[in-house]
Amino acid sequence: QVQLVESGGGLVQAGGSLRLSCAASGRAFETYNVGWFRQAPGKERELVATITKSGTITYMIDSVKGRFTISRDNAKNTVYLEMNSLKPEDTGVYYCSGTESLLFGPDAAWGQGTQVTVSS
Repeated sequence: QVQLVESGGGLVQAGGSLRLSCAASGRAFETYNVGWFRQAPGKERELVATITKSGTITYMIDSVKGRFTISRDNAKNTVYLEMNSLKPEDTGVYYCSGTESLLFGPDAAWGQGTQVTVSS
């Protein structure tokens, strides 16, 4: 199974930007669909964005459309989440997940998460 490591989180003021990275190792990364999830304090983990194996199809939840961009560089085994115009409600731990199927289920790989804090 692929191993995933997130980085790029931090503390930023509202309106600021961050770029998260999800670096993969261990298996052929180009066979994995990848998703970014986040979990705010006291809330359930939610899907934020996904990108297909080749990077040709992406999905964003409505609350981040126009502000976040997901992309990948399979040559570097990395998926990115560019986050602009950040809002306090974007605060949370951001996780990336990889799956060779269409579902991010029990067999999906998960990273350890990176904290994003947006101050008002």
